[in-house]
Amino acid sequence: MDRPDGKPHTAATAATLANSCPGRKTMTAPKLPPVTLILGGARSGKSSYAERLAEGRPGACVYLATATAGDAEMTARIAEHRRRRGARWRTHEAPLDLMAALETAADPAAVVLVDCLTLWLSNVLLANMDVENQCALLVSTLPRLAGPVIFVSNEVGLGIVPDNALARRFRDAAGRLNQAVAAAAQSVIFVAAGLPLVLKQAD
Repeated sequence: MDRPDGKPHTAATAATLANSCPGRKTMTAPKLPPVTLILGGARSGKSSYAERLAEGRPGACVYLATATAGDAEMTARIAEHRRRRGARWRTHEAPLDLMAALETAADPAAVVLVDCLTLWLSNVLLANMDVENQCALLVSTLPRLAGPVIFVSNEVGLGIVPDNALARRFRDAAGRLNQAVAAAAQSVIFVAAGLPLVLKQAD
């Protein structure tokens, strides 16, 4: 099946489409691009999709977790994610200094998964850090990374306008961050109802 523009799908795109079918549990794309961005709403399947994409590549899998266990609900969510990933994954906490964690973890023989950018952004906001500067530093770090990285991020701009200033600031900052990372990424995939839609793919 060709793309809408008449060109054939790349191997990575073909793997993405094939693995959207029931019964397929791992990706088989031979090579990941330097930067992949996986977008989606809450409970869209974006994290599990990103994990399968990483596991389809030979070598180590490194998980950079930006969440902090601030309450019982988040503690349970973190535990569920750890259980689902299994023993192959090495997990490192990176709630704020994501750039340093990326530079340390990136390796040609490994794939790094960051889950997720929006929780990292929330941490930056609540720490009263310079959001614009931190986002710019993150994007500027990407070309220097030694191995492939997959970012997971929430698409938060599709719902109603938030009713308070902090939530509106977060929504706007998340939208700008997603745009900046998408521009730097070679592959961008939107996940809805567990199904991937390729928005951008390197040829």
